[in-house]
Amino acid sequence: MARASKQPLYDQLVDILTEKIEQEYRPGDLMPSERELSERYGLSRTTVRLALQELERLGMVVRKHGRGTFVADQSAQVTNLMQSYSFTDQMRAMGREPHTTILEFSEIDADKNLAQHMGVRLGDRLFKLKRLRSADGIPMMVERSFLPVRRFLTLKRPLLDSMPLYEIIENVYHEKIRVAEEEFFASVARPAEAHLLDIPENAPVLELARTTYNIANEIIEYTLSVARADQFKYKVLHQRM
Repeated sequence: MARASKQPLYDQLVDILTEKIEQEYRPGDLMPSERELSERYGLSRTTVRLALQELERLGMVVRKHGRGTFVADQSAQVTNLMQSYSFTDQMRAMGREPHTTILEFSEIDADKNLAQHMGVRLGDRLFKLKRLRSADGIPMMVERSFLPVRRFLTLKRPLLDSMPLYEIIENVYHEKIRVAEEEFFASVARPAEAHLLDIPENAPVLELARTTYNIANEIIEYTLSVARADQFKYKVLHQRM
């Protein structure tokens, strides 16, 4: 490799491998090993490892422990959040295996901010549910959901472990979901979220706030999410009437 460029060596390797991924490799192809890349381009294993970590962060490769590094199917990697408010349903529709890890389930008193966003009184009891959502073993988003206790009085942890939240809301508690409104903005990963999502601190993320209404136009769920920016995109259709 030419070393005259001021561009870091690992960054130069990222460019080279990106071009090969786009022009030569197919999704699912096994990439050369760190040792092979090190010998081929005359770079240290550390430099090669940094390049592969960057490609993984960009969603171009998937690293599987003990098996190697594989070219990612980017059409499947990118998730359109506008299509469905159910993460589980959407992942299954894309042929990906969803997994949810419950990090916290507790009862809290609504503070001023939550009371305002959920249309409840200050101090009303809320369920707080914090979850890590993954697909094919890749951490995708961290969600903090809040539900009014008075509507889901018998909700317990085992039920949340056994089925998706929206199935519980509709099939167990018979709350018919009318609409889910979502707002989003770009941000950077804070330390705790970066650790859970397996991304560098200050890596780009999408922060989302979703408010779910029943057919009586009452708020039955309020969720704050942090999603990996390399795994999600938005698609919005504007129609001229």
